[in-house]
Amino acid sequence: MKKYICLVCGYVYDPAKGDPGSGVAPGTSFESLPAGWVCPVCGAGKDQFTPEG
Repeated sequence: MKKYICLVCGYVYDPAKGDPGSGVAPGTSFESLPAGWVCPVCGAGKDQFTPEG
């Protein structure tokens, strides 16, 4: 699964780690994140992320 980087603050969403602080379990792909999920660092929406690499 691809990692995605926040264009606003540089946070990297790693599907292997998920986002436990937001209730997202490890192994959750970026595409499977809830529509309302936001960057845990700066609050940017999913539309502000781009695939890493």
